[in-house]
Amino acid sequence: MVTQPEVISSLNEAETNALGLWQQIKEDWIAHGRDWTKPGFRAVVVQRFGVWRMKIEPKLLRAPFSILYRALYRKIRNNYGIELPYTVELGRRVIIEHQGAIVIHGNCTIGDDSIIRQGVTLGNRYLDRPFDAPKLGARVNVGAGAKIFGDVAVGDDANVGANAVVLRDIPPGATAVGIPAKIITSGKSGKKLG
Repeated sequence: MVTQPEVISSLNEAETNALGLWQQIKEDWIAHGRDWTKPGFRAVVVQRFGVWRMKIEPKLLRAPFSILYRALYRKIRNNYGIELPYTVELGRRVIIEHQGAIVIHGNCTIGDDSIIRQGVTLGNRYLDRPFDAPKLGARVNVGAGAKIFGDVAVGDDANVGANAVVLRDIPPGATAVGIPAKIITSGKSGKKLG
């Protein structure tokens, strides 16, 4: 049985794949304030290039593009401190606001129009489950230094506070802060809890 988030994820992925590489890069450039020098924009472009090159068949023709991708990926990681592998399911117009200490697990999903800031880690929680990774919905706002670990779903329009450590799902529209993160406002109403 397919759940609603899986259907939405498939639609978003299909929509993103329908765009050409240059159309995606143009959208990302506009989302990053039309500034090609921003490290976050550069990291997203390299990720998009990595996804695009995997569509090249046969593998022999893909090889030079793979060598270029690996060199660019390492340059972004080492110079800017942004690890964003091509295996991440990256939505449209995702913004990486600042550089430094950003680590994103290769199995993560990040929805359209989300914002990731410096010091953010989206990773696995348990060594015996290496493929568990966070799934962020659309328009998720992740504060500086936030850590989201494990097979956690962060709903659309959710906010993760700076330095929060998220170990549980966050419902759509909610705000979570603290260590471990607790929901302080629920849903679209913005109603404060506690």
